[in-house]
Amino acid sequence: MKVCYLIGYPVGHSVSPAMHNAAFRKLGLDYRYEAASVEPGSLAGFLNGVLRGPTARGANVTIPHKISAMMEIDAVDESAAAIGAVNTIVNDGGVLRGHNTDGTGALRALKESAVNLTGSRVLLLGAGGAARAVAHAVALEAGSLTILNRSPRRAVELAETIRGKAGRRVEVAAAPLDEAHLREELGRADILINATPVGMHPDVEETPVPKRLLHGDLLVFDLVYNPLRTRLLREAEEAGAEALSGVEMLVYQGAEAFRLWTGREAPLDLMRRVARRELGG
Repeated sequence: MKVCYLIGYPVGHSVSPAMHNAAFRKLGLDYRYEAASVEPGSLAGFLNGVLRGPTARGANVTIPHKISAMMEIDAVDESAAAIGAVNTIVNDGGVLRGHNTDGTGALRALKESAVNLTGSRVLLLGAGGAARAVAHAVALEAGSLTILNRSPRRAVELAETIRGKAGRRVEVAAAPLDEAHLREELGRADILINATPVGMHPDVEETPVPKRLLHGDLLVFDLVYNPLRTRLLREAEEAGAEALSGVEMLVYQGAEAFRLWTGREAPLDLMRRVARRELGG
């Protein structure tokens, strides 16, 4: 049996084990998916002591390891190198290869929901691993991208990276994540993407954006998928905005990771049903 892991801290909230194990069973694959709670100081030991082992096939990587994991593996694909973060690792005979399926997962979630990114004004909250992937993907089609982050330096660094990759195709800006900048940027944004963990279980009553700043001309995409309807999404709908749950990105990025591990196309409908069931939806 081959084992795939979810590496993060904490990981008790994740529905990925149920989602992937259902997919493995559906296709009759001798695989198992397990959540591994790995504290930041223990990441190198887990990767080298467990993930390189003969029964390990790979892993998904989540908060807080998406950036630091790059330093501990043997190779990364072109997309992950450009993004500067990995969310998927494949063990090829003891060689650990990193990939990033977050950006393609987010882009597919938006497009499958009939969102037209072309020329749109996107406001992205966060500058961590998931935000980096989403920023690179969105910048390929959006008209403008503004990144707000509690640490302005990280937002500026990400904006400079995107600007260097995208050239003149997209206008990129960065600023601190505070109410003044939220008010200013939301007033002209078409799409709001939350790539911070604010509102994630168990802190379900937290939100990165005060309700009074939301409006009906927005599409609000929250990458947080647990709970299924975050406070941000609930209040966006109450303000008349369109809301898109992070469970869609979860399914699409998970399906691409599944393909990398197994060489098989994932049963998307099953994965979505299981994820929603686990989340009470």
